[in-house]
Amino acid sequence: MEKTILVKLGEYRGIFPYDSNNIICKRGGYVILEEDRSSEFGCVVSDPEVPYKGKIEPPKGKLIRLATDGDLKQIENNRMKSKDAMSTCIRKVVDRKLDMKIVKCEYTFDSSKIIFFFTSDGRVDFRTLVKDLARLFRVRIELRQIGVRDKSKIVNGYGLCGRELCCASYIIDFHPLTIKMAKEQGLPLNPSRISGCCGRIKCCMSYEYNVYREMGRNLPKVGEKYTSAEGKGKIIEVNVLKKHGLVDFGEGKIVKVNFEAEQKSEE
Repeated sequence: MEKTILVKLGEYRGIFPYDSNNIICKRGGYVILEEDRSSEFGCVVSDPEVPYKGKIEPPKGKLIRLATDGDLKQIENNRMKSKDAMSTCIRKVVDRKLDMKIVKCEYTFDSSKIIFFFTSDGRVDFRTLVKDLARLFRVRIELRQIGVRDKSKIVNGYGLCGRELCCASYIIDFHPLTIKMAKEQGLPLNPSRISGCCGRIKCCMSYEYNVYREMGRNLPKVGEKYTSAEGKGKIIEVNVLKKHGLVDFGEGKIVKVNFEAEQKSEE
């Protein structure tokens, strides 16, 4: 039975499942793939010996062989050509006065197509640009518009935590993020504190969201009225993990309350 492995297609085109075709490969190794009746290259990102537990789509294609020294030289040569192609495309965008920003570009393994990735605030009519580039390079041209999160995934970088961006290092698909996740975890709603390099809410906001939501289910919320042996007050801060909080009883009297202990005493 053929195993399904995850492979990062090309340089920037995402991670997809492929049939291993009974070829023994290792994580981090380069392979040559069969993709739409043509050959492509990719990097194995899953461990072939460990079954993938996440939701996985039908295989996009299959492995042809492990990358040889000649294949690696061709990949490196394509990378060098991509730099020149990107510079040329940027000049053409400026000449045509198009409202778009070229982020990256890459050649397919067989050099039959160049894919340009760009960002823009709206839709762009780039038909004339495609004609210009096709005339210059004599290959198929594809311009692919991406969002700001995809841009961060392609460009890569380091977050405030000091580690490589999650989207560039291991996240396969982006998941929905909301400001509610930051609120539930008691984080400051300062855009500079909860936003990532892409300007959107940090992906890590979702990592512990379900834990905070479950642990805070029976705890009072900030702003709610609270009655205890000290009297009647108002919740001004809640620490979900410690199940503690601060209650303002008025006249400058702020008391730290153990919500879990008080709930047990009431029982």
